[in-house]
Amino acid sequence: MNGSDLSAYEARNFLWRVEGRVGFLTLNRPERKNPLTFESYAELRDLFRALAAGGGVRAVVIDGAGGNFCSGGDVHEIIGPLTRMDERGLLDFTRMTGDLIRAMRACPQPVIAAIDGTCAGAGAMIALASDFRYATPAAKAAFLFVRVGLAGCDMGACTLLPRVIGQGRAAELLYTGRAFDAAEGERIGFFNAVVPAEALLPTATKLACEIAAGPTLAHALTKKMLHVEWNMGIDEALDSEALAQAWLMKSNDFRRAYEAFAAKKKPVFEGD
Repeated sequence: MNGSDLSAYEARNFLWRVEGRVGFLTLNRPERKNPLTFESYAELRDLFRALAAGGGVRAVVIDGAGGNFCSGGDVHEIIGPLTRMDERGLLDFTRMTGDLIRAMRACPQPVIAAIDGTCAGAGAMIALASDFRYATPAAKAAFLFVRVGLAGCDMGACTLLPRVIGQGRAAELLYTGRAFDAAEGERIGFFNAVVPAEALLPTATKLACEIAAGPTLAHALTKKMLHVEWNMGIDEALDSEALAQAWLMKSNDFRRAYEAFAAKKKPVFEGD
């Protein structure tokens, strides 16, 4: 699979479609709250890696079928087999799950998670690795790794979660594995907003379309800098941002924006 095939790509383990410049990914095992399997982890990783090539997709919306987002790794298809694996197999698996998060953060498209119902374990990590999170009042999230005897340091949780909600709150959620509802999630900054169930996908789609209509290179660079500047001091960050903006000032979209402003028109960005 490569970027040019994305509009025609037929997913095996989830639903995928492209409408205009927006890709829609739906986790689709509603009878079990959309759990992940070994195969779906790998296919999700490969899809986000392919998105790095663009393929006409400028934003991605992720949701789950049947009133839930994702219940995490399938108990029978993942957790059971993991108890019987050797050390090499276990490390291959944990590296693969980490590679999914790495691919989500590395793809240039902003990713919007539309969360209803259960959002737990690896599902919570997919939501966390997204750039935006919208929820319904029925949403309930949990980083429940400790509840199955594992550490909270799974799929990047110990680096991503403190940056979204703060170190103290992240520590409490990762040590206890407790669930938090939509209202708490919005209050602590995990959810960008809570909207009625019927407005969830329209809200996420509206934002995705707005992003897709914007300056693609600039959005991709914003996402990259939000990621890489986590490990920078202020002086290094200022230097990096100066280089980034100077590079973008040579883009055609920057020129289009100026010409549209001068003509008192709305700019039409083409992504170059």
